[in-house]
Amino acid sequence: MDEEVAHLAQSLDDVFTSEDVSLKITHGTYTARSGNTIKVCATVAGMGMVNAAATTQYLVDEIRPDVIIFSGIAGNLNPALHINDVVLGKTLRYLDSDMHLIAQSAPFTEEYHSDDALIEHAHQALERLGITHIAGTIATGNTFVEGDEKTAQVKALTQADAVEMEGAAVAHVAARCGIPVLIIRALSDNADTEYETFHTFDISEYADTAAKIVAEMLAAW
Repeated sequence: MDEEVAHLAQSLDDVFTSEDVSLKITHGTYTARSGNTIKVCATVAGMGMVNAAATTQYLVDEIRPDVIIFSGIAGNLNPALHINDVVLGKTLRYLDSDMHLIAQSAPFTEEYHSDDALIEHAHQALERLGITHIAGTIATGNTFVEGDEKTAQVKALTQADAVEMEGAAVAHVAARCGIPVLIIRALSDNADTEYETFHTFDISEYADTAAKIVAEMLAAW
């Protein structure tokens, strides 16, 4: 989201922007506590799997990143979690795809995973920030999940802790390209909110949470 990029940009030095195709990319540097200088590029993926996959592939081709971090919000499916807790995408599964067929192409897998080292790095950052979190399963689909019946179907199909519309697509592209990836989701609702209500929410708190996590990870690199 624009709000996430804006929050993150406040933590960067030497900030400038570039625009190409349909993307506005914020570039900058971050000086970690170790003294390391990290080059950072941030942009808005857009909603849905195609937008997320296209943006990820563009950044891979043009920026050649060492790692990809995808952050944002998701609907909560885990009764032990609460609004603004965080799910790290240890496993990501599509909701509405025949993975028996898709897995016949690279990277030859029916589910996707965040990099273990990045999960641990995020875990330590979240501990320092005092944010409740788990490394769990995230379901990705092109349909906004709302209502008890649909939420129950998603839980039964994927055993997921959270549901959203982009994470598996980002992880899919990263796996094809051999780049370590981390999917971070702050929980914005309990996946029981109608879209007409959800899209009027003030998302600034969730965007701030996501940006703080990424900044703290950078600080410890």
